[in-house]
Amino acid sequence: MTALLLGGLGLTLSLIVPGILAKAAWPDRAPVAGVLLWQALTLTSVLCALGVVLAAPEEVTRAAGARHPETVVALVLSLAIAATIVIRLLISLAKVTSRARARRDRHRTLVDLLDRVERRDDIKGGEVRILDGALPMAYCVPGREPRVVLSDAVLQVLDREQVDAVLAHERAHLRHRHELVMESFTAFYQAVPKLLRSRVPLDAVHLLLEMVADDAARRRTGPAPLRAALGRLADALPLAEGAAGETRRRRVARLDLPESRSLTIAASAAAAGLLVLPTVILVVPWLGRAINAWPF
Repeated sequence: MTALLLGGLGLTLSLIVPGILAKAAWPDRAPVAGVLLWQALTLTSVLCALGVVLAAPEEVTRAAGARHPETVVALVLSLAIAATIVIRLLISLAKVTSRARARRDRHRTLVDLLDRVERRDDIKGGEVRILDGALPMAYCVPGREPRVVLSDAVLQVLDREQVDAVLAHERAHLRHRHELVMESFTAFYQAVPKLLRSRVPLDAVHLLLEMVADDAARRRTGPAPLRAALGRLADALPLAEGAAGETRRRRVARLDLPESRSLTIAASAAAAGLLVLPTVILVVPWLGRAINAWPF
């Protein structure tokens, strides 16, 4: 019964809940809590899969009245499968992390070589790099020696307050190490079998992290400069419609909404409950029965 319940919970959290959560409007007012909930959702799905692998063989052999050698074989098999799942996740995380780090190192070297040092005299921060470019671009290169990169066009289309808002946004990404969050979700995505993969968590968390950085910039410069910067950068970029246009509209629309402390508390509590309750309600009782029933 425990394996069935964990399997049903895992499938629900993997296939049904992500679509509902991605369409919800409340995370726009509590993006940090939204990210925490997505992390809890993903981790609980993994724990459910491990729980099914560990519980199913034991429950089947116990229900069939198997003797000692058969229960030992079932235990070894379930542990081997669970270890395979964990190792697959760890290998995926190691690959994603190493590749991202190598790309960032190469990118950091390039932006340092191409930096227009004379253009950043009036911009505070030794991590800022200015590159030649007709298109307005702003992004960060995280790592041990982070960089904030602006194209020359950004300085042409934005005024100083708007540039400060953009810098505050990118520095928030660096300060809160948002790249580690995205790397963990990317690793999980790549480790999951293709038939069960979904980009919904990746896309949803990416947008929420942008909102987290927007909130940091809003607290520093106010909503008006950030709203204007988002609008001007979008207007200056071709093909800034479709999904990208909808994302920008959501980010702009929420800038006048106050951050909801109650939503943050409720969603954080839900994230904690999502991790704790299945373990306490399902796994602990099963573990007690299994230990008492197995002939060791």
